[in-house]
Amino acid sequence: MDLFIFASEQWILISVFLMLLYVFAFTERTKGGKPIGSTEVVSLMNSDQAVLVDVRPSTEFQSGHIHGATNIPHTKLTSRISELEKCRSKIIVVADHMGQHAGGAGRALSKEGYNVRRLSGGMAEWQGQKMPMVQGLKE
Repeated sequence: MDLFIFASEQWILISVFLMLLYVFAFTERTKGGKPIGSTEVVSLMNSDQAVLVDVRPSTEFQSGHIHGATNIPHTKLTSRISELEKCRSKIIVVADHMGQHAGGAGRALSKEGYNVRRLSGGMAEWQGQKMPMVQGLKE
C-alpha cells in the first residue's frame, strides 16, 4: 500500500526514472548496431555495400547460412577482427541464431570503427521468412 502512496506522490520522479531507463536501454541496444531486416540485407549485399558476418559456432554455420556470409564465431571475434579490415568501407551485418550474441559482436566491431547493423531476428527469423540458405563451410 505504501508503494501506491509513494507512486501517487512522486509521479514526476517515477516518470523521469522510467524515461531515463528507456533511453539507457535504447542507447545500449543501438551500440551493437541498428537492426536491419532481411530484405534490406539482401539488397545491400547484392549491391556490394554490405558484408554479412555470421557469429554462430562453425557447426551451426555449416548446417545452413546465408550465401556470401563469413563465419567468425563470437568467441573468436576479437582475435579475428583483422580479417574484416578489407571490408571497412562497407556495412557489416552481424547475424547469429536469435540475437543473443549479435549485440556484443556489434559493439566490439563498432568500437573498432566499423559501420555495424544486426540482422533483425537473427537466422531464426531468416529461416522463418523462408529466405534462401546454403550448407557447407565458408570461413
